[in-house]
Amino acid sequence: MPDKKKRCKWCLSSELYIQYHDEEWGVPEYDNQHLFEMLNLEGAQAGLSWITVLNKRAHYRKVFDNFDAAKMAKYNQKKIDKLLADPGIIRNKLKVNAFITNAKLYLEMMESGEDFSEYLWSFVDGKPIVNTLKTLDDAVATTPISDKMSKDLKKRGFKFIGSTICYAFMQACGMVNDHTTDCFRYKQLK
Repeated sequence: MPDKKKRCKWCLSSELYIQYHDEEWGVPEYDNQHLFEMLNLEGAQAGLSWITVLNKRAHYRKVFDNFDAAKMAKYNQKKIDKLLADPGIIRNKLKVNAFITNAKLYLEMMESGEDFSEYLWSFVDGKPIVNTLKTLDDAVATTPISDKMSKDLKKRGFKFIGSTICYAFMQACGMVNDHTTDCFRYKQLK
């Protein structure tokens, strides 16, 4: 019997998208390493669709050492060249180098005693913002909060973290509940 659940329309094009929507998107995430991974993957999406990155996520995890920042920060040119030759990821030199830069900055924050999760969640005062989107047309690409997050991350030296990327990250990691109000996940995450 087909699944009759009402979902956000953006996820209906594939089973992988539906699974991501149902199990991950919009769920508040507090784990430092997972937040680091998602911020980088959202950056990899720049100019592309999320499904492109989602289809490659398992391979990204494999070749980027499960987003272990300590390992990533030590990548040398040989490793970078190998990554740029790998068709399993988005082979964009700026994006690959951004992952490494971001790993170093993430480690600096953590080593100085600044918790990455607490830092990111501070932009929403530690609790999810619950929006009331009737349709996808009501969705926005940026907000003053994502502008502020982007500006602060850029000031720290992070790469591929524009306001649109930050807002998509906030949606993905549950800092914002942007499920449409008719979606079964909206009430579950409210």
